[in-house]
Amino acid sequence: MTKVTEIFGGPFIPSSKQVDPPELQLADAMRSAGIDPPPKLEIDGQLHRFSTKGRKRDDSGWYVIFPDEPVAGRFGCWRDQIDCVFRADIGRDLSPAESMAIVRRQSEARAERERARAKKADVAASTVETIWRDAIAASPDHPYLKKKGIEPHGARLTGDGRLIVPLYAEGGTLSSLQYISETEKKYHPGGTTKSCSWTLGEVTPGPIFVAEGYATAATIHEVSNRPCVVAYSANNLPVIVGQLREAHGQTQEIVIVADNDESRVGRNKADEASAKYGGRIVMPPTDGDANDYQKAGEDLAGLLFPPVDDWLVPADSFSEQPAPIRWQVKHWLQSQALIMVHGPSGCGKTFLVLDMVLSVASKGTIPDWFGNKVRHGTVVYLAGEGHHGLRGRVAAWKQHKGVSGLDMWLSRHGLDLNTPQGYQKTVDAVRALPNPPEIIVVDTLHRFLDGDENSASDAKSMLDACGAMIHEFDCSVILVHHTGVSVEAQHRARGSSAWRGALDIEISVIPGETIEINQRKSKDAEEAQSVFVELQSVPIKGWLDEDGDQVSSAVLAEGNEPVKAKKDSPIQNQMKVFENGWWDSGAEDIDGDPYLTKAAFGTYFEKQGYELGTVKNYLKPSFKTGPIAVLIQGGIISAHQSGWIVLDKVWSSAMMMSRGQR
Repeated sequence: MTKVTEIFGGPFIPSSKQVDPPELQLADAMRSAGIDPPPKLEIDGQLHRFSTKGRKRDDSGWYVIFPDEPVAGRFGCWRDQIDCVFRADIGRDLSPAESMAIVRRQSEARAERERARAKKADVAASTVETIWRDAIAASPDHPYLKKKGIEPHGARLTGDGRLIVPLYAEGGTLSSLQYISETEKKYHPGGTTKSCSWTLGEVTPGPIFVAEGYATAATIHEVSNRPCVVAYSANNLPVIVGQLREAHGQTQEIVIVADNDESRVGRNKADEASAKYGGRIVMPPTDGDANDYQKAGEDLAGLLFPPVDDWLVPADSFSEQPAPIRWQVKHWLQSQALIMVHGPSGCGKTFLVLDMVLSVASKGTIPDWFGNKVRHGTVVYLAGEGHHGLRGRVAAWKQHKGVSGLDMWLSRHGLDLNTPQGYQKTVDAVRALPNPPEIIVVDTLHRFLDGDENSASDAKSMLDACGAMIHEFDCSVILVHHTGVSVEAQHRARGSSAWRGALDIEISVIPGETIEINQRKSKDAEEAQSVFVELQSVPIKGWLDEDGDQVSSAVLAEGNEPVKAKKDSPIQNQMKVFENGWWDSGAEDIDGDPYLTKAAFGTYFEKQGYELGTVKNYLKPSFKTGPIAVLIQGGIISAHQSGWIVLDKVWSSAMMMSRGQR
């Protein structure tokens, strides 16, 4: 993310840099991925394996790097499910041929890695069953168990006294083994660990816990008397939680117990699992895992089973307590709310949202927004498009309002916010900010949505992501969205009805010479009075284009409410709809009178974005407020064959004459 106040100082001039040798760049890339590189790195196109923890007999680290110019390949760690692509920086932009060569080499490196892993997995599969079958049961007196203060729970022993714990694939097949001594943990060479787990205890009605390691899971199982699934690594948490959700359904309570490690990997992967599949997250408030927390004498049971909250409260006491709404912009932007601002393309949606949130980010400079009190704070603006124009709009607004600095951050590009990867990237970036945001803007919704905005399931995944951000940061989320293109659809958000149902506040931007900002929904308060604004051009000081001409942008200025014309009669309104459907269907006639089939009229409504239930109602003569009922009752149309014919001679003549003029 780029701080807004840092991107308006002129053109970006890249600085010259010293390019390190590829071996050093590769070592740095490995460290950034959480892998300790080996002392010597070979760039020869061969698969190399190494210890990532400095342990003997550990070869879970791997890399395949090709010596071509530019140097490229892949590296990773089998144990931690890390797989990264690598390209050495050569100090210049790559040619298309070089870029294609890198893609090819990275693909070859992945294939080589997979061949090696598959070969080892085949060998491992033939031995782990035998080892596990012939191993003896572990005693509670084993040094590691005594050190951790846990029972064996079915763990076994190797001939040299190491503990053995199993890793099962989703179908229940033994996939690998983990060997544990007092000083180290090691997986069976070549055995598959990804997506594998082990459940301690019997699954019965009630919560299922998920933890990273064996000792942690055993501690949780003993304290809770509930089943606990060993995921074996933080990276495995999302897939294991997904398996549990698939196996036990949406109502199953799943509790993810994350390690409180300095790297935050445990918490981040738990967040990812929870956001995608649902589940309560528990994490010790002190450094370490649940076993460390229990051994320190802390109340692990209280952490795992928090007191029942006051979800159900007496109505009398509930109604006695004042519950004032906390506003960011009074009457318009409620705190900790999901808000949507929608309107047709080019109506000024972004100008409106910017004007509001820049006032919030103005560090106290702007006290109100069109007479509505503003509470100031940090704003995060996720911009999916139009960054050049956004740059000018922000600069023009600052100049026009006399604001010198902003507490606002913006994204360089869009991403799929409703995917685990996109959501995690977003929350990681927001967590790193100096202050948590009061508002997060998503502009526009379709630039951050993986899927179809008309799909209820895709809408739900996006709404879940927004809800998770609202919960974590105690902020509001503003979705900027489009409306349909037809006249009838220009006052409602495009896509699934799930969008509107989830909103706390809905704001419609209605274009015209004077732009109307209309609040169409306010769940917890009375709807605000409409605000009328105009776009005012502002020349930006010091901004010139390549020809030396002045660069300008626009800001919102107060406008006057337009004089409203007398409303058309219901018959006139519905006849306009009927006529639009007639033209859309091909303007048929029967004996010189306009004719519209039921099927064609239904298709027209569907094109406008109406839901199926609404379309069916509109086509019923019994639906009193629908176009068919109004026009039949008014004597304008009559049922004929598989549709309707226009009886009214004035309307019929006008429609047929207009057809003849086209």
